[in-house]
Amino acid sequence: MNLFSLPGAAAEGEVVQALIPDRGVRIERIVSRGQASPPGYWYDQERDEWVAVLQGTARLRWADGREVELQAGDWILIPAHARHRVEYTSSQPPCIWLAVHGPLC
Repeated sequence: MNLFSLPGAAAEGEVVQALIPDRGVRIERIVSRGQASPPGYWYDQERDEWVAVLQGTARLRWADGREVELQAGDWILIPAHARHRVEYTSSQPPCIWLAVHGPLC
C-alpha cells in the first residue's frame, strides 16, 4: 500500500483505512475531499490522537474557539476528550491524513 495513492473515483465521501490491527493503538490513513464536520458536531474521543497532514490542507477548531491551520508536513496531538471539529479539508489536492489513536499523552 502507498500512503499517497488515492481511492478510485467510485469512493464517495471520506475514506478511512486502518493500517494495522487495533491492539490499543490504531493507525489509520484518511483521505478527505473537502469534507468537514457536520454543523454543531464535536469530536470527543476516548483516546488521544496524533494526526499529520501528508498532502493538502485542513483546519481544526476547538470548542474554546481556537483554530489551527494544517498544511502538508504539519502535525498536532489532540488529547482525549479535547472537543474539536474539522472545519475544512482541501479537495484539490485531496487532504491525506495519517492518524494514530491511543494512550499518547
